[in-house]
Formats: sequence, C-alpha cells, structure tokens
Amino acid sequence: MDIFLKITAGVFVSLIVCLVLAKQNKDMGTLVSIGVCCMVAVVALTYFEPVVEFLGKLQQMTGVDINLFRILIKAVGIALVGEIASMVCADAGQGAMGKVMQILASFTVLWLSLPLFTQLVELIENVLTNQ
Repeated sequence: MDIFLKITAGVFVSLIVCLVLAKQNKDMGTLVSIGVCCMVAVVALTYFEPVVEFLGKLQQMTGVDINLFRILIKAVGIALVGEIASMVCADAGQGAMGKVMQILASFTVLWLSLPLFTQLVELIENVLTNQ
C-alpha cells in the first residue's frame, strides 16, 4: 500500500510537470505523460505476479486447461493496454484515434475469447444431450 501511495504522489507531481510543459511545448508534455504511464505500468506488473501464481495454483487444483487462464490474463492485458493507449491519444488531442484503440482492444479480446465461447457451447450441448 505504501508503494501505491508513493506512486500516486509521483503521478500527481508528473501531472503538474506535464501541465507546465504543455503550456510551453505540448509535445514534451505528451512524451512525459507516456513515460510516466510506462513506468507505472511496469510497477503495476509486480502486483499482477501474485495473481498469476494464484491462477496457477487454481489450475492445478481444478485441472482446468491452463490455456483458459492464459486467455483471461491476455484479455485483461489487452484491455488495459488499449485503455492506456486510448487515454494517451486523447491527451495528445487525438480523440478519434483513442476511440479506435478502444474498439481494436475490444475486438481483440472478443477474438481471443473465441475458444472460451466454443468450450461453453460444447458444455451446454453436453448438458442438454445428457438430460
């Protein structure tokens, strides 16, 4: 929790720097913003590591195919990257590009989830035919 508060404070300081830089040189403010986003994302990954370990233990206990958990992790990653990219685009004054990034991330998650949907349909078919 202490690291979270320190990083939040650092983001607010960076926000002030970006606002000051944006008045003088908008491109530099955007670059600083992208750099801060990347650094915070790297720190956020350290919080995700225990989640991955838990999912591994859960997979071992349940015997569920590990690829299902991989799809879940990839979907979350794609959604987060798409959202961050969208916000950076919007901050840079490219709102339409940001919206397209969100659409791309959504369709990519749907495409990635097709094996899950396929297994779900097969499960429903098995349940209905066994009744």
